[in-house]
Amino acid sequence: VIGQPAKSKRPKEPGENKIKPVNKKVKPKTARMKERESADSSLKSQSILTQVMDKGHFQKLAATLSLAAGQSIELRCKGSNVTWNYPSYLDTFKDSRLSIKQLDRYSQLILANSTAADTGEYSCWLQLCNGNKCRKDETKTGSTYIFFTDKEELFVPTPHYFEIVYLNPDKPAIIPCRVTTPSAKVTLHREFPAEEIEIDGTDTIYDAKKGFVFQHPTPDHKGIVYCKAESQGAPQISIKYHLLYVEVPQGPPSATIAVSSGRAGLGGRVQVVCTVLGEPDVDVNFRWQYPGQESERPVIIQNYWRLINRGIGHTTRISKSVLLVEDFEDIDVGNYVCIAQNLRGETTVATEVEL
Repeated sequence: VIGQPAKSKRPKEPGENKIKPVNKKVKPKTARMKERESADSSLKSQSILTQVMDKGHFQKLAATLSLAAGQSIELRCKGSNVTWNYPSYLDTFKDSRLSIKQLDRYSQLILANSTAADTGEYSCWLQLCNGNKCRKDETKTGSTYIFFTDKEELFVPTPHYFEIVYLNPDKPAIIPCRVTTPSAKVTLHREFPAEEIEIDGTDTIYDAKKGFVFQHPTPDHKGIVYCKAESQGAPQISIKYHLLYVEVPQGPPSATIAVSSGRAGLGGRVQVVCTVLGEPDVDVNFRWQYPGQESERPVIIQNYWRLINRGIGHTTRISKSVLLVEDFEDIDVGNYVCIAQNLRGETTVATEVEL
């Protein structure tokens, strides 16, 4: 029989059916290996996230899903150690409508009595753990963006009536007026002078999952804006967004140091100030090294920051750390070093104080 002798050339795999159709040729090993590789690659892209439907049926989720606000939803993620991501405000307010349970073979997320505010991304992934160290298994993930549509709430509600959006020349800026109905027509408007802002689809785009995106922010974009949405009814207006142009580019802190007096008298008072001008929404941490540190010489250190305007619509964050030495002694003579650090690096500046 054609193909029959080839049967003995390959050992059986566990679970392989022992009876083969006698009129089917066995594919060469090379082809079978390619077949397996193809199957493996398709497995890598398979989602582990499903939605539980009525009567125990399951449905694989697409990239987006639209449900009417008020509905409850149950999602399942295959795996024995699953982590979930969902709209952060559900955690902030410890919402009792959200329930997550890890069972033996899957994790279950239930959101009851959904509202327009629940609109957002819901994702899960399998955790691979070795002792206390865990990492995300990139081959076993699932994600969907759920629109909870509500004709009374075309924009996803926010707890604020006004938001600041920083326009950084180094990265896209997002005006986060997201909608609950993906088919809604959304436009962007400037408050003064009153005008609709043109969306060219290249430098300025609209994404229903994010809002309006300025790919390359410039000082011309600054000002107060709002969004307008229309969908089978009266138009609705979003909250207002104050767009502030950031003067300082991304990077390690730009630090300076100054001392109240470079030459101090015994028993006097010396103040050393470390100043950083930086991005409005980037925190700065300060560390000090000073002559009496090893001897545990008492000093007073105070840190604070504020936003300052350097020209119309140009906003910078000024962060300061002040080191105060009272009753100056010989031990206090020497170099005072300030180390300013943010997420992008650190900068060291120093000054000397003499008697």
